[in-house]
Amino acid sequence: MTTAACGSDDEASTSGAAATPTSSSTFEQQKLAKTRFVANAGLAAGATYQWIVKPYKAGKFKKGADGRTFALVKAGLAGAFTYNRLKAAVNNAKGDPLLSKAVAPLSAGIDSLKDLGTKLRKGEAGDADVGAFEKIINSVKDAGKSAGAEVVDKVPSTSQLGG
Repeated sequence: MTTAACGSDDEASTSGAAATPTSSSTFEQQKLAKTRFVANAGLAAGATYQWIVKPYKAGKFKKGADGRTFALVKAGLAGAFTYNRLKAAVNNAKGDPLLSKAVAPLSAGIDSLKDLGTKLRKGEAGDADVGAFEKIINSVKDAGKSAGAEVVDKVPSTSQLGG
């Protein structure tokens, strides 16, 4: 007759060895930091291009343009979404020393985007405002690339913008 061990050994169950972080967990945290950074920065870049830069260059934000109101609302949402994702990307970058150094100088520029979503939505944004989004996105992409975390544009869905 055989019996199965069910883990009733008190000494093994109270051992703290399983909760101790290992050197591989630090590597995994850094890898996840880069992955999350790339995902968040990619969504920010995609939203900026798709709903701010592209419609702006196509003249969708000009008074009298067909679909102007809808384009401005989407641009406003995209602006807020971009700001949110860039803040998340900077936070993610803190998990990787090289990425953190590369992204750190961009924090002030990202903070300057905070109110541009509202400005876009109200139709008050101009060349400089749209250019600010483009410049920050390109700087974040360059910083990621220099730290080995290449950012690729990923266009979020309309529901992602609003939620």
